[in-house]
Amino acid sequence: MSQLTHYNSNFKKQKHPITLVCDNITNAPNIGSLFRVADAFGIEEIVFCGNDIPLGKRMTKTSRSTEKYVSYRIENNISEAINHLKKQDYQLIALEITENSIELTDFKLTSKHPIALILGDENFGVSETILNNADFVLHINMYGNNSSMNVVQATGITLYELTKQLNS
Repeated sequence: MSQLTHYNSNFKKQKHPITLVCDNITNAPNIGSLFRVADAFGIEEIVFCGNDIPLGKRMTKTSRSTEKYVSYRIENNISEAINHLKKQDYQLIALEITENSIELTDFKLTSKHPIALILGDENFGVSETILNNADFVLHINMYGNNSSMNVVQATGITLYELTKQLNS
């Protein structure tokens, strides 16, 4: 049995109607890894919101060239980016642990609208203003001592669940 590569795998290439909206995510390795996970799940676009998004050599080291295949743009103001997506009939789903958030495994997509998955700042999460504008706030159940997960790992887990539902 030989290991498959991207040249000889049988994976079906497809796009999913999901846009990642990143609220001031500024860690270059995280940004590179978000490109990789976005490419792996065939999402439409990444919107980086903030003033100082590092897209240089430190980012490309972890992106492994996926920034060449994943559409992305930079917006200074996340509220404007969210409002624009809302006007385009996107379902706004924030990924954050709150008092009222829904556990990811209990969430069921009920709409065919495209999805904007909102990811929070590495240190402060998704802002209260953005949470109040979201259609849904989801969290991943935590079983250990820590109360949060790295933004890239959380995104991968969430995209797995959302794309699984979209494809069923």
